[in-house]
Amino acid sequence: MIIKNTSLPFYAKLAFVLIGIMSLGFLIILGKELLDPLMFGFLFAILLLPLANFFERKCRLPRSMAAFAAILVMVLGISGVVYLVGTQISNLANDWPMLKEQIAKSSVDIQLWIQHTFHINAEKQMIYVNDTTDKLVASGTTVLGTTFGAVSSLLLFYIFIILFTFLILLYRRLLFRFVLYVFDEESTPVVIKIVENVQRILRQYIVGLLLEMVIVAILTCVAFWIIGVKYAILLGIITALFNIIPYVGIFSALLLSTLITFATGFITKAVVVAIVVVAIHAIDANVVLPMVVGSKVRLNALITFIGIVLGEMLWGLSGMFLSIPVIAIFKIIFDHVEPLRPWGYLLGGDYEYERKAKEEMKTE
Repeated sequence: MIIKNTSLPFYAKLAFVLIGIMSLGFLIILGKELLDPLMFGFLFAILLLPLANFFERKCRLPRSMAAFAAILVMVLGISGVVYLVGTQISNLANDWPMLKEQIAKSSVDIQLWIQHTFHINAEKQMIYVNDTTDKLVASGTTVLGTTFGAVSSLLLFYIFIILFTFLILLYRRLLFRFVLYVFDEESTPVVIKIVENVQRILRQYIVGLLLEMVIVAILTCVAFWIIGVKYAILLGIITALFNIIPYVGIFSALLLSTLITFATGFITKAVVVAIVVVAIHAIDANVVLPMVVGSKVRLNALITFIGIVLGEMLWGLSGMFLSIPVIAIFKIIFDHVEPLRPWGYLLGGDYEYERKAKEEMKTE
């Protein structure tokens, strides 16, 4: 009896692929509470791996103590940034009476502008504002409960990240051997190469982003200090932190910096701050980012934007942070697996072929 190999038609293959993608997306959304801190722990573990190896090999510490020491260094660095931001926020809180007076004055000006522009008198405007205020006060208990729950979840999220980072560093050799055992011996060289490239590229990418954040923070703080912005350090750090989120973060930093400057000064200074933020973002996108991050993770803009949108849809803000590293991991895998190389080309773009052509011309 002869059995013929029959391939499925295109529409059947497409249906299976779509069903698989939808099922995977559903599982990713369902497992957010576990996968979200696990992915951050994986990235932090890759970043801290050289430091953990240094403590283990040079300082002769046990693997558990080396992992703990590496995480302690990271926590101390983050705590320093949080302390710096906290002191600036406390100064902002001390100036709350002045901010309240400025906001009240600005609200009067806005009321007059609305009255002259849209012909809505101040009495109707105040009725609308009072109704809105009553609704907010009525739901105050719910808002406070939700805020407390959000803060508690955020602290628990950070604890999970630290635990996952420690455990991944502790069992890194076990996890690496597991990945090797999953595939046959013929695929071992390719698997080792993929793992090494993922570690190297993601580590260089994260370090590049940290350097970019420091450079943007310094440029912004200096520019705001020259302009005479009151909270130059706070706004500079906020701009640098938000700038990590591609495309979306700069608009949030622009809005926040403009509002705080407007509340502590004049509208002309707020406009100047907005122009400075846009100019620094242009410098960062065209000079700092290519120079510092370079070609560590070269994804075309279309795929990057789609990944950010999908990440926000799946996991919210953390999904936006994780979208580019996750796509970069897929690209590395696609580039080393022959049937998947067209997908790797799609994630990257023509620049790879241009780079290879230039290298071939230099060798000739």
